[in-house]
Amino acid sequence: MRRKVAKRKENKEESSPAKESKKTTTRAKRVKASKPQSDPEYFEDKRNLEDLWKAAFPVGTEWDQLDVLYQFKWDFSNLENAFEEGGKLYGKKVFLFGCTEPQLVSVKGVNKIVCIPVVVAVVSPFPPSDKIGINSVQREAEEIIPMKQMKMDWVPYIPLENRESQVDKLKSQIFILSCTQRRAALKHLKIDRLKKFEYCLPYFYQPLKEDEIEQSTEVQIIFPAEPKPVFCEFDWELDELEEFTDKLIQEEELSEDQKDAFKEFVKEKVREAKKANRQAREARKKALEEMSEETKAAFENMKFYKFYPVETPDTPDISNVKAPFINRYYGKAHEIL
Repeated sequence: MRRKVAKRKENKEESSPAKESKKTTTRAKRVKASKPQSDPEYFEDKRNLEDLWKAAFPVGTEWDQLDVLYQFKWDFSNLENAFEEGGKLYGKKVFLFGCTEPQLVSVKGVNKIVCIPVVVAVVSPFPPSDKIGINSVQREAEEIIPMKQMKMDWVPYIPLENRESQVDKLKSQIFILSCTQRRAALKHLKIDRLKKFEYCLPYFYQPLKEDEIEQSTEVQIIFPAEPKPVFCEFDWELDELEEFTDKLIQEEELSEDQKDAFKEFVKEKVREAKKANRQAREARKKALEEMSEETKAAFENMKFYKFYPVETPDTPDISNVKAPFINRYYGKAHEIL
């Protein structure tokens, strides 16, 4: 027992006030040697619709241009504000799709071609179309196909503040044209399929208004001649085929031995165009006869708004390149914002 007591006494002696003082001094020295605390970092709160413009797929943009599209910090606060009280899109059902416009603009004093993102908003009680147009100068014929063939569809956009909620319980008023084609899988696609994505145009058909294409008497001619194809436009009301062909021969765009084949080719294209115009007129007439008054009113009140990025110190000046034209199907926007 004595030994144990003695041991305890020794332990008590080890933690004497002098030694405690020594520990405190050492601890104090360490505190003095520590680095000062850095100021806390502050992050801006994300706006509720901040990524809306990025969520709307930029239809028809070349895949290798998508990364270039985001090289600037584009600001679409005008689009976000349009959904606020008093804005153009407040309380309305809206369908959005993206597109891009390559333009020559000034970037820090140097003129450069820049791919400018644009968002088109369609105010409508129902989707403006479930189809997509595929057309280009290189393609012989235009195609109008279901969006789903190109892995595109209208899907609800969920604002940031609602992303923790159950999506199926939300009544979304904002829909975006989305594409589920994965970029990682592009290398496995055939070239023709890959190019189709680049030639896509959001399609719209307005049954209450006669299409300008139907009224047109011009046909695009791409005649497969050698050594190079002949590209021209032929107007069956204004142009006389014999004179038109002779002029191409004089200009050495067409050889003499291809004259008859060219004329037959043009005649066939004219027949196809006239037939297409006639079928379109008949289809529109039938659609109007079967259309309800409610649907007619919806088409009459449908509005297109075209949003360009807001000018900021970090982005190029695009004030001189804004235009109301959307595409050959939608025509012009009712308003540019």
